[in-house]
Amino acid sequence: MSLAEVAEAVGGRLTPDAAGTVPGKVTVDSRAVAPGDLFVAVPGERVDGHDFLTAAAAAGAVAALTTRPDGALPCVVVDEPVAALGRLAAAVHTRLAGGDLVTIGITGSSGKTSTKDLLGQVLATAGATVSPPGSYNNDIGLPLTVLDADEDTRFLVLEMGSRGRGHIARLCRVARPDVGVVLNVGSAHLGEFGSADGIAVAKGELVEALPAEGTAVLNADDPRVIGMAPRTRARVVTTGRSAGADVRAEDVALDEAGRAGFTLVAGGERAAVRLQVVGEHQVANALSAAGAALAAGMAPDAVAAALSAAEPRSRWRMEVTRRDDGVTVVNDAYNANPESMRAALAALAGLPARRRVAVLGAMAELGPGAADEHERLGRDAVAAGVDLVVAVGPDAVGIADGALAAGAREGEGAVRVPDRAAARELLTEVLVPGDVVLVKASRSYGLEVLAADLLAAGAGA
Repeated sequence: MSLAEVAEAVGGRLTPDAAGTVPGKVTVDSRAVAPGDLFVAVPGERVDGHDFLTAAAAAGAVAALTTRPDGALPCVVVDEPVAALGRLAAAVHTRLAGGDLVTIGITGSSGKTSTKDLLGQVLATAGATVSPPGSYNNDIGLPLTVLDADEDTRFLVLEMGSRGRGHIARLCRVARPDVGVVLNVGSAHLGEFGSADGIAVAKGELVEALPAEGTAVLNADDPRVIGMAPRTRARVVTTGRSAGADVRAEDVALDEAGRAGFTLVAGGERAAVRLQVVGEHQVANALSAAGAALAAGMAPDAVAAALSAAEPRSRWRMEVTRRDDGVTVVNDAYNANPESMRAALAALAGLPARRRVAVLGAMAELGPGAADEHERLGRDAVAAGVDLVVAVGPDAVGIADGALAAGAREGEGAVRVPDRAAARELLTEVLVPGDVVLVKASRSYGLEVLAADLLAAGAGA
């Protein structure tokens, strides 16, 4: 696009020296700028992108999206760069949607990124696919994903997060999906939504945005998700373990590494699937990915083969690594809510181990019921067969309390530690070959650092 076209798309004003085209990508990180890129100067709470315009220019940026003119670069001046980024992505998506592009949106309280990773790899076997790394699911990440697509892209996979009503609807205005996938309605961000029903209202904005010729892929095993069917004009395809689901799994079994195999049943056909990702909870994610891929035109046998080849992609999500000393670390520390915690505990229970250790931090944004949820999690850990529960930080003490109430012994079956450093010291002393240790918490508590420390501690042993 020319800078004049960019300015028109975003409703911005060109500085006098702003001319030419943008041959590269769009980025919000000055460290990632490559020659030909458009740099978006996002004002943040800690840093302001405007402070890095000189660095972006030195790296080869041809122009910047800013709130004010700057001598370092030609500028397209707007009131709000993030909103302008969304308008730019919407303009590009409108251009591309006139061709063969199929856009798939995915939302849910948990499993969005894992499902996106599976689906992206499945669709890539059928055509050029754009699927974001990590959790690019907000007002910055989703537009950046859209702007990675071009005329050759056949499938565009978009992850859609929400922290309140209207968020997903806004993302759908940036890029209206042809296929909408809703995974589940759980407790993530319950403190912001107020109730699970409130979460369902917000997640259902995805199916409301679908065109009549589109497809809504709904999890039939979640009553709040299947309850969204009347809210869409699109065709509804159901997924799940129940016999009535359009796309379902039969004969589910875990192998010795905790990976699920099952028979995919869809459209009167049956095909074997052997997942490469850990945990029985991945079956639901795989079924949702399958439903979306089938809606996009793939055949069941091709979907099953691609699912069986798909590997873990995004960091800190059920990363299973065996240390040189024989201790296995399961890093699932990207984020946590009650549902994903229980899924991780079930995955831990499915792994062969001398002893199972769960190192758990707090779950954020649960609202008034947070204390009860943490106490329940400790009980669930004991019920899942965890031998040692390590609750990290003052906000997680309820996890240890729950474990103790469920019969764990103080100091042997449940331990409270004040911070990551104390957890690292404890685990260095107690872990022995054959142990499997799960590390999980909400992202704000930073337990991914602890997981990395645990892996480093066993290197070269």
